[in-house]
Amino acid sequence: MASFPPRVNEKLIARSRTVGELLAPTSPFDKKCGRENWTVAFAPDGSYFAWSQGHRVVKLVPWSQCLSNFLVHGTKNVANSLNTRLPRQNSDSGQKNKPCEHIIDCGDIVWSLAFGSSVPEKQSRCVNIEWHRFKFGQDQLLLATGLNNGRIKIWDVYTGKLLLNLMDHTEVVRDLTFAPDGSLILVSASRDKTLRVWDLKDDGNMMKVLRGHQNWVYGCAFSPDSSILCSVGASKAVFLWDMDKYSMIRKLEGHHNDVVACEFSPDGALLATASYDTRVYVWDPHTGVILMEFGHLFPPPTPIFAGGANDRWVRSVSFSHDGLHIASLADDKMVRFWRIDEEYPVQVAPLNNGLCCTFSTDGSVLAAGTQDGSVYFWATPRQVSSLQHLCRMAIRRVMPTPQVKNLPVPSKVVEFLCYQI
Repeated sequence: MASFPPRVNEKLIARSRTVGELLAPTSPFDKKCGRENWTVAFAPDGSYFAWSQGHRVVKLVPWSQCLSNFLVHGTKNVANSLNTRLPRQNSDSGQKNKPCEHIIDCGDIVWSLAFGSSVPEKQSRCVNIEWHRFKFGQDQLLLATGLNNGRIKIWDVYTGKLLLNLMDHTEVVRDLTFAPDGSLILVSASRDKTLRVWDLKDDGNMMKVLRGHQNWVYGCAFSPDSSILCSVGASKAVFLWDMDKYSMIRKLEGHHNDVVACEFSPDGALLATASYDTRVYVWDPHTGVILMEFGHLFPPPTPIFAGGANDRWVRSVSFSHDGLHIASLADDKMVRFWRIDEEYPVQVAPLNNGLCCTFSTDGSVLAAGTQDGSVYFWATPRQVSSLQHLCRMAIRRVMPTPQVKNLPVPSKVVEFLCYQI
């Protein structure tokens, strides 16, 4: 079995350039489970990078400090060790919002991370309560951590202090996602087969339990306008939820194994899902149609083989900020960068024991976490988008697929503006 189809000349695929790494410190527990880096995250404003370095610890590092050591657009590769001392500021000295390093002991194995920022005009949906313990201002930046014991702990990023401890899940909290609209609505995905919706502006009140998954829920992601939530899980599950009504919109059918990661494109027109069936599918979430398939095993495995241990499980998927590239991470010790209009990767990079990946806020760097608690960084593809892609992105930011198809313009223009199979 090969990583690329026979028609693809592997020598023509560019190798991504490593720009840096963050190495977890060694400890006497390294040969035991619990060191895995299951999750990495960038703050929405690009100020911080966070990762779970294993053994209950989350590391928060100012991203600008990393970039000063990572020569992203240069030729020299500078490796940054976790043991490098970064400047610390006294949180009581009036410099609350100046990024400084924090090490957070979460008290249990950390499976998920998510940054959330507040917008004052987005009020709590619970309008009957006049008094709140926390009043989150515009300069507030929070970090949510999902733990092995089912708890979710909410931290103030600037001070490293614990704010809230949410305790309704009964199993591992596998993924977390904040609504992008600044409302501080948090959704958690758990092995207890549920998704839970929390309002942090209402002191972490749990607003809703979303039920429908028959097995573990692995991941969840909001659409850019916060109106739709995608959740993925075991038994081939991909669900879309209406987050105004808290009701299921549809189930997407197509995968042949557990689906473990999902993410919307920046314009909300596309949804990428990664599965243990060796594939990444790109869907139109408004119609439920698969538009693209990115394979990690050739020839493609049969449904029976794809549904088992095939040595090419895809662990993670992430959309770049330009909407043109997708990154995937698989068990074949390779990271791939795809263009959404190409059938094979435009760049690849080697990575042993990778578990998760995500693009930086500005899209210039991809971060990937590994089983030993470390993080590796690569410069991402720098390619010019086509006029067609830019037009698609522009119009999809203001209207969904059905409205585009009903525009009073010539059919050829409609085809030009639609993502096609």
